[in-house]
Amino acid sequence: MDLKVKGSSLVLKIGTKAVIRRIVEGKEHQLDCKVDGAGEMIVTAKFVKKA
Repeated sequence: MDLKVKGSSLVLKIGTKAVIRRIVEGKEHQLDCKVDGAGEMIVTAKFVKKA
């Protein structure tokens, strides 16, 4: 199952690595991160696995 990026034609594959920079204040379960090959974005925590 791949993750479609909202507002873009980009699709993130399972196992794509991301560096989590911070937890977004005021929004539930959202992480500000830098995704390899996709740049910076906000990702919902349910799509992230701690490695």
